[in-house]
Amino acid sequence: MTGIPNTKIGIMSFAHHHAAGYAAVLREMTGVEVRAADPSTDEADAAGGEKRGRELAADLGIDYAETYGELLAWKPDGVIIATENSRHLDAIRLAAGAGAQILCEKPLATTVHDARAAREICNGAGVNLMVAFPVRFNPDFSDLRSAVDAGRLGDIVAVSGTNNGRIPIDTRRWFIDKELAGGGAIIDHTVHIADLVDALFGLAPVRVHAVANHLFGEHEVETGGVVTIDYEDGLIATIDCSWSRPRHYPTWGGLTMHVTGTGGLAALDAFAARVEGFTESGRRPVWLPFGTDVNSLMLAEFVSAVREGRVAEPGFGSGIRTTQIVEAAYLSVQSGQPVAVA
Repeated sequence: MTGIPNTKIGIMSFAHHHAAGYAAVLREMTGVEVRAADPSTDEADAAGGEKRGRELAADLGIDYAETYGELLAWKPDGVIIATENSRHLDAIRLAAGAGAQILCEKPLATTVHDARAAREICNGAGVNLMVAFPVRFNPDFSDLRSAVDAGRLGDIVAVSGTNNGRIPIDTRRWFIDKELAGGGAIIDHTVHIADLVDALFGLAPVRVHAVANHLFGEHEVETGGVVTIDYEDGLIATIDCSWSRPRHYPTWGGLTMHVTGTGGLAALDAFAARVEGFTESGRRPVWLPFGTDVNSLMLAEFVSAVREGRVAEPGFGSGIRTTQIVEAAYLSVQSGQPVAVA
């Protein structure tokens, strides 16, 4: 509307490959200005051939700031944090100190201590934080949630989910750096399914049993894993979080969920809306997705919450509980035994 200033959204780091997609969506949103900063300290962690910094910003057609300080001096209304996982807390501290509302890439943190510290920082600064779990905005998940809420599946007794993907080394090698990522497949892919369970039931996790291996690549971090979670009220969830897709797979991976109740079973395939085919040479499979872009829906909710000064979900509740599950999973892998959630 004429006379109303644009909403200013900053992007802190291009480390996470989702940052480029977020920038592209924001660039096309009415009434939004977007600017990014991807400091040289972050670029130094990128492997050769990974496009970052000013060059990527130019390709995306967005303004660029050389430092986080310069970006925050622009006084953004909201900030998207897409740093390496272990650097989320430092970025949250900077953004909150500048009074910006925050959308933080998942996982919220690599430790429960840091996740809780992030909550204290934001509460102290009076800013809101949303965690980037875009599958929550999938219309098919909304239908599943409605079925569960209406009791059409009876009493829910179990959930099983898969979040499988390629080993993310072709675009961002920090994912296989234990210090920067906090782990491998378990921390990368467990949290998406765990967040959906959190959205469906809002139950506290009480115990986790996990196994992991390196069958899909000789890397510092695990490439395959299965995590089983016992929740209060007896619900059990099992998550296959493996990086088990081959490098020639037509997309990054996929996410499925099955919810079993005393009155029925419901299934979700979050990325089933696609046309399948092959390249002209016939050597590589191709998937062409169509329908709703969940990133667009998530970002629309974030921008709306920024403009209205309200809390957007998922927030600290799910962000901390999913981090608790991951932390307990790694302790379980080390001990070979189930671990109580701290």
